[in-house]
Amino acid sequence: MSIHVSVRTVASVKLAAVRRRVTIGGIGGAWRPALDQVWEFLRTQPGLRSDGHNVFLYHHPARRDLPMDVDFGVEVTRAFESSGEVYATETPAGMVALAVHAGSYDRLKETHKAIHAWREASNRAFAGKSWEIYGDWSDDPSKLETTIMYLLE
Repeated sequence: MSIHVSVRTVASVKLAAVRRRVTIGGIGGAWRPALDQVWEFLRTQPGLRSDGHNVFLYHHPARRDLPMDVDFGVEVTRAFESSGEVYATETPAGMVALAVHAGSYDRLKETHKAIHAWREASNRAFAGKSWEIYGDWSDDPSKLETTIMYLLE
């Protein structure tokens, strides 16, 4: 399967999020409790969420072996006042390397690797942030789509 990487200019997207500091290997254990907090908050805020998706915003450290801050969030319609650990943030705006992953989440790393290979081949630099936008849920893994973006310098 060939993964197509494109370059696009994107606008920022508002999020309600909970931040956790995790290693790449720790994301699997951190995302659900963090998103549960966000969804609990959103249930008490009519009109703050429309058809937004789950978004994981990664703040990459200087070295890949260090833990990173990850905002586990949900797209929202507007800014809002923080409540507990849930706070308002947004994805960066600018030029990104983008690829759409089709299939189960346990194979997302293949699309990330394709974006990194594209970066090396095109001699581009990342700007320290990337994010995944999770499409609509399906019990059929072949119908899952996740958009992955890396901010470019």
